[in-house]
Amino acid sequence: MGYVAVSDVDDYAARVIAAGGAIRRPPCDIPGVGRFAVAADPHGAGFLLFKGNSEPQPEPATPGAPGHIGWHELHAGDLGSAFAFYAGLFGWTKAEAIDMGPMGVYQTFATGGAPIGGMMTKTADMPVPCWLYYINVEAIDAAVERVNAGGGKIIMGPHQVPGGSWIVQGFDPQGAVFSLVAAKR
Repeated sequence: MGYVAVSDVDDYAARVIAAGGAIRRPPCDIPGVGRFAVAADPHGAGFLLFKGNSEPQPEPATPGAPGHIGWHELHAGDLGSAFAFYAGLFGWTKAEAIDMGPMGVYQTFATGGAPIGGMMTKTADMPVPCWLYYINVEAIDAAVERVNAGGGKIIMGPHQVPGGSWIVQGFDPQGAVFSLVAAKR
């Protein structure tokens, strides 16, 4: 699950509920680390609220840094109401909207700078709304070779997405789903 950094976990947990979402695990402490709560948007897609104990807070990874999350993607129950939920809570703003024909609109979003993710209404064959996270790799073809050599399986891609990045999705040897993104093939 993905974490959203907030200034006060208890306050934001109450805001999630007031905005129509749910708290699946109430705010609690991780000794020496921080405070968190497990939340869900009004359609059920899960995320965590988090505030760390360290001062100063760690600097975000450089955009595109291998091994870090490079793209955050919500397959929403409904794009319009999901975007309103997250924008209202966290101040996320709309960036480019991409018409994907029969699949609907893919709305990219930003959190104060360049876009960091996208949202769309989930397809009918996707069982539940969910967040999907893409891990940065240096080059997608080399990453695919490492996945195959390590016993994983690529189930989609590589293919190029708007903006020029390359993505793949697959299963690791234990069956967990993953997604990778790279600026070059």
